[in-house]
Amino acid sequence: MNVCALVLALVLAVCAARSPYQAVLQHSRIRGRQQGPNVCAMQQIIGSDKKYFTNCKQWYHRKICGKPTMTTYECCPGYERIPGEKGCPAALPLMNIYNTLGGVGATTTQLYSDRAKLRDEIEGPGSFTFFAPSDKAWAALPTEILDALVSNVNIELLNALHYHMVNRRLTSEELRHGSSFASMYQGFHVHIHHYSNGVVTVNCGRLIKPDQHATNGIVHVVDRVITAISNNVQTLIDVEDDLETLRTAIAAAGLTTMLENEGQYTIFAPTNEAFEKIPPETLNRILADPVALRDLLNYHILKQMQCAESIVSGTPMETLQGTTLEVGCDGDQMTLNGKAIITKKDQLGTNGVVHYINELLIPDSAKTLLELAEGSSVATATRLFVEAGLSPHLTGSEALTMLAPLDDAFRGSLTMTPDMKKLMANHILKEQMSSKSLYHGQELETVGGLKLRVFVYRNNLCIENACIAAHDKTGRFGSMFTVDSVLTPPMGTIMDVLKADDRFSLLVGAIQTAGMTELLNQQGALTFFAPTNDAFNALPKAELNKLMRNRQELTDVLRYHLGEGLLVSGGLGSHTRLKCLQGDKLELGLRNYTVYVNKVPVAATDLMATNGVVHAVHSIIKPLPPKVDREQADGPAAPLRSASSSRGDSRSFRNDELFQKVIRSRSSRTMNQSQ
Repeated sequence: MNVCALVLALVLAVCAARSPYQAVLQHSRIRGRQQGPNVCAMQQIIGSDKKYFTNCKQWYHRKICGKPTMTTYECCPGYERIPGEKGCPAALPLMNIYNTLGGVGATTTQLYSDRAKLRDEIEGPGSFTFFAPSDKAWAALPTEILDALVSNVNIELLNALHYHMVNRRLTSEELRHGSSFASMYQGFHVHIHHYSNGVVTVNCGRLIKPDQHATNGIVHVVDRVITAISNNVQTLIDVEDDLETLRTAIAAAGLTTMLENEGQYTIFAPTNEAFEKIPPETLNRILADPVALRDLLNYHILKQMQCAESIVSGTPMETLQGTTLEVGCDGDQMTLNGKAIITKKDQLGTNGVVHYINELLIPDSAKTLLELAEGSSVATATRLFVEAGLSPHLTGSEALTMLAPLDDAFRGSLTMTPDMKKLMANHILKEQMSSKSLYHGQELETVGGLKLRVFVYRNNLCIENACIAAHDKTGRFGSMFTVDSVLTPPMGTIMDVLKADDRFSLLVGAIQTAGMTELLNQQGALTFFAPTNDAFNALPKAELNKLMRNRQELTDVLRYHLGEGLLVSGGLGSHTRLKCLQGDKLELGLRNYTVYVNKVPVAATDLMATNGVVHAVHSIIKPLPPKVDREQADGPAAPLRSASSSRGDSRSFRNDELFQKVIRSRSSRTMNQSQ
């Protein structure tokens, strides 16, 4: 057992030590092994020459930056093909760095090394790492920059090439995330980032062919010509005219020193144009509020450095503000929250990278309640709050919580009346809250002066009949709870609710006959599945008359419709049982957006009362037969009888003669078959 544990520990240690690049390379080897020895499978973006070693997730998605890929097979690093043999069985002969450049797709770098009199150095003794730009990387340089380099090969070109070199051998394993190494050009550092998806970058240029070994060092082919970096990100912002507004905002928020110090920041820098797109009143409010301004700016700064070439799919990344941004890509475009708003990428500083964006990102924490609502799927509620004259509450600095129903929650006429104004005022709570701090039985006071109750269920959290349908949105001063229903505040006891609704006139008479008025008026928490007039009228006249004359039986029937505890429709699970005041538990479920109790559909839900809730049913609810007798979920219910007679009647449930005959018959058949 100890030997097994030791082996497992060694395996885990090896896996932990392996770099992300080595992990994806190993995955590519496994995918390519059917093609022969030392063959690596790669994903190439269709219509481009970009190729990637990938992990399992990317392999199965068959997409890079949202674009479809095709599988290509190449010799793994350090191996070559032999005519007539399968795969790549031969190890490449080691050559010096100069000759290695010609064999790995860096012939332009080889040519410029010759022109700049660098050949002797990279052919001779020593141990170097050469981040060699590919041929396409040189071709992509702006003409004026390339002309300046090749017109002064002894100084400019030589310096540029020396900046691509480190005076020691560095494998991909040693190119650790966030590390930097002194180059051979005046000691200026090159900056390495080694990402979890296996991408390795130097100064944000992707290593497309790492670990090409040579006798006097190692070559990593990179997809761009890199330039020396000497300024921090704050200096980059200071010297850019197009970031003047951002520069002023950073100074006002006191973030200048942070961006001058050591770090690994990614800054999505809004341009002057981005700030100009924001309504002046919103922008002025944020700029005048140090807390909101700091949140706004920190929302544009990631906690880790993210070069554009490191992104192969959308990934949530944490900002300094504490929430996340979805950083992704669409082909060659880098995206934020799915939008291609990045206009300039990879402006590298000594302590981070700057990407320019043409839209300002405003986090929830810098927004007013009204702005939170306007940016969510609650357009109808937002309009009604404004029409009800509640904008001062939603745009000021009061600590409030808005209950914003989804658009689908509204039904019928939505004209602004005094009652509608009062209703909307009761959707605003007097404190700023988090749904995580709410508890069962808690009372919440509204701006309209009412007290609302909190109900905590296994699968939901509800305030009266309105259950929370989305994560909280926390603004500068207030919070917004998105709820699934328009609130119906309790306006009286259960008895008051029934008396105020003409559908329950026969039920009210039955309650009075049964002497249950006091029960339904007293404090408590009851759930009443209330039979409507249609339910009583559906009974045979003789049966109804008999029921109304027998006070005890009527009481038992009504108590069977009353559940202990307050259960709104949003608190229902796939199968919920509710203990009633008389008889067995009621079985509730939800099917096709309809609530069922003992298979009887509920016609209207969530009529809220101060001591409970009323759900209307168009049928008298009857006890269900035994579960073993229920062949089908939608089978007919048993004939009406009171809960007490159901327990006492020898013909009901498991004690009836028919049930016993069925059991004896089944037992007899089983015995005959066994004989």
